[in-house]
Amino acid sequence: MQQFAIAWSRLVHADGTVFMSGRWNTRNAGVKRIQQELREISREDDPDILAQAIEDNIFEWHFVIRGAWDSEFEGGIYHGRILMPAEYPFKPPAFVMLTPSGRFETGVKICLSISSHHPESWQPSWSVRSALVALIAFMQTPGNGALGSLDHPTEARRQMAAESRVLPPRFGTEERRELIAAMHQRMLELEPRSRAVCCQERVADAGPEAAEAAAIAQARPPASPQAAVQPEGQQPPLQEAAQQQPQQQQQQPAEVVPLVPAARPDVVPAAPEPAPVLVPAAPATPAEPELRQRAAAAAASPVAPPMAAAQEAAPAELPQPQHRHGNATSWEDRGLTYLAVLLALCIAALLARKVLVAFTFNSDDLFNFNHVEGVEL
Repeated sequence: MQQFAIAWSRLVHADGTVFMSGRWNTRNAGVKRIQQELREISREDDPDILAQAIEDNIFEWHFVIRGAWDSEFEGGIYHGRILMPAEYPFKPPAFVMLTPSGRFETGVKICLSISSHHPESWQPSWSVRSALVALIAFMQTPGNGALGSLDHPTEARRQMAAESRVLPPRFGTEERRELIAAMHQRMLELEPRSRAVCCQERVADAGPEAAEAAAIAQARPPASPQAAVQPEGQQPPLQEAAQQQPQQQQQQPAEVVPLVPAARPDVVPAAPEPAPVLVPAAPATPAEPELRQRAAAAAASPVAPPMAAAQEAAPAELPQPQHRHGNATSWEDRGLTYLAVLLALCIAALLARKVLVAFTFNSDDLFNFNHVEGVEL
């Protein structure tokens, strides 16, 4: 950390302005923009991104990014270079990786939509920090054969991420190596805070219920060791109450006579007396005058025979439908038959008359019809 602060103090004055040698025009729009971005990225103090301009070249930066915690690059520390054109920010910078990651080649300008290979997609409003954030996201995407891209297996990438934490890459002059080592150490120191930020983001993505549960868990005080371990001779209140209860039972007086006395062999217990049987009281009989009146009434009224009483008690039967006798039905059928025969005879007589009328002509009329006057057949 001290080496990193010393390297940064070489480029920044006490008032926050970036020091430039005489060959850089401070009125240039690109130089002003780079100075502004240097100040912003130093103030933000992002635990996953570090970037620093080289002392003798403001258009070349050295950056360090951390692999995403929820990917195969988890915990990796990756170094690289940023080469800015003179027309920056109107043209995109170039990115060169120095640490093997299994996703990008080292020492080659990688092809991204935010790099110099695609100036048509670059926006002047983008900054170096936003480009580095996009670079972390691009590491988790497939290479698809792009320039400077690799597609190593997941296990190989995890191994490279673990190896990247051990030593930083060796590149450039001795002063630059010192800057790289200082930035690498700074990333290791910021690792706990990076993990905390990642956990907070996961809780925020999970929803308000998960965030509330996490806050309650953090606010809950831990159990004190004094409450867990009681000193000798001292017990919790619940245990003391449980022990005092049987002691109180033992201290009760012994004069209490048991419900069942103990049996002795020389004394024969007396047989228990039978319990009195409760007989229900007979209903009160009516008075004698009332009985006499009832007997007189019964004698005066004739006694109905049992069959008649049974008939009276039996429910009234429903009247059965009366069927017509067969004789009446047969006479009706015969009458209808006679009428039908009579009508048939009448119709036959009429037909016979018509036939007779048609075939019985007068002989004179038939002769006149078949013969012409003066002509014999």
